[in-house]
Amino acid sequence: MLQKILSYPHTHGLDLDSPEASEMRRQLIKERNFLNRIYQEWYRIILEFIPDGVIGQILELGSGGGFFDKIFSDVIKSDIIFLTNNSMVLNAHNLPFKSNSLRAIVMTNVLHHISRPDDFFRSAAKCVRLGGRIIMIEPWVSTWSRFVYKKLHQEPFEPDAINWHFPPQGPLSGANSAMPWILFHRDKDRFSQAFPEWAVHHIELMMPLRYLLSGGVSLRVLMPGFTFNFWKWIENRLDPVMKKIAMFAFIALERTVPYKPVQINEKKSP
Repeated sequence: MLQKILSYPHTHGLDLDSPEASEMRRQLIKERNFLNRIYQEWYRIILEFIPDGVIGQILELGSGGGFFDKIFSDVIKSDIIFLTNNSMVLNAHNLPFKSNSLRAIVMTNVLHHISRPDDFFRSAAKCVRLGGRIIMIEPWVSTWSRFVYKKLHQEPFEPDAINWHFPPQGPLSGANSAMPWILFHRDKDRFSQAFPEWAVHHIELMMPLRYLLSGGVSLRVLMPGFTFNFWKWIENRLDPVMKKIAMFAFIALERTVPYKPVQINEKKSP
């Protein structure tokens, strides 16, 4: 009932996996001052972690309705569906780039939509150069976010999921919002063993209030744009308890080990 009351009316009956839904998100991010400033802040953090001294292209995975290309113009914009403002249509499970050709992969709220993240990290390890990075903003699991994502968010949220995979559905309707937390917190040792090429360079927990107050791309706006700095000040004061209240995390992985293709042993015929 609470989700129905707070949901943005224009999302009712809209196919979340359609190009029209991505276009609606683009307009909301552009028009909602509070939300637009959140994206600007996220993009500035991402830019700070793009590695210097590493040659290669920068891929934005799942560009959707964002505007990272307005902040950093030399980027390949991509999505799993055709969108007029993007450069490529591709699937994250099998990135169509040459070995060691990428300097970084950046993404905002994308990893938790990838139904087989192990395939993605394996493919990315082939494409990203040594010293290159995967840089992302993703949902995170905390005491507070468990309530918000279960009660107010339309995407699946399964922090107790045993497997990293989830059934493939639509590019946006298919998801597990808890997956970044599962990979880099709950199953961090398993991740390190499975992908020695990727070192967790940085994790910063953030934003327990502002994204929710902005309405995001599916809820009504709860606070006007001019209150943005006030709520940022409040969040800064909450930093000592961020582990309990964070709704998002900034995560940066770095390629520190050369990629070794998985060897498949084929049985010889008798």
